[in-house]
Amino acid sequence: MWRPETHSFVLPVGEITITLEDVAHIFVLPIDGEPVSGWKDSSSDFVQSQSIAIFGHQPALSSSSKSYIKLGWVRTIRDVEPLDTDESIKRYVRCQIFCLLGSTLFTDKSTAYAHAKYLPLLRDFKRIHTYSWGSACLAHLYRALCRASRYDTKEMNDPLNLLFVWTWERLSCIAPVPRQSLPPAEIPVAMRWSHSH
Repeated sequence: MWRPETHSFVLPVGEITITLEDVAHIFVLPIDGEPVSGWKDSSSDFVQSQSIAIFGHQPALSSSSKSYIKLGWVRTIRDVEPLDTDESIKRYVRCQIFCLLGSTLFTDKSTAYAHAKYLPLLRDFKRIHTYSWGSACLAHLYRALCRASRYDTKEMNDPLNLLFVWTWERLSCIAPVPRQSLPPAEIPVAMRWSHSH
């Protein structure tokens, strides 16, 4: 059972929790650096201008929330990038990172959209690697687990990849048989569990 007060799972043998080191080991994400924060504007104009600056195109937004961008649209514009200039390559990489953020690290119920709040963090190409993405991913998971532990919550909708891999690494008795065997030092550990039976 998840205990929101301690951010840990309480088991008959004691408490256990997911740490920053686990995130770094599982996903090979930086766990120190600049905080992943700072976006406050949710206006349609802001989202449009950020999308044009980062992707070079007007975004396809969610019909229910103008702060969410369709990941299918991002993949489509990524796949047609000519990759013939530095700027084109940077747009391609930004698209790829945005899809990773929305589909793996900071997921929501739909998995078809990603929040536009991450766009400003992708503007300065040289700073993208300086953010503490691992810390943000862990905070996102803790928040999701705290929400899921409420008595009236029926589903959990956040970074389950991290939770599953961490669980399989720590509690091998419930883990599927990994298809790929990796040497113990091989990272990211999440690769061991891709395409498991």
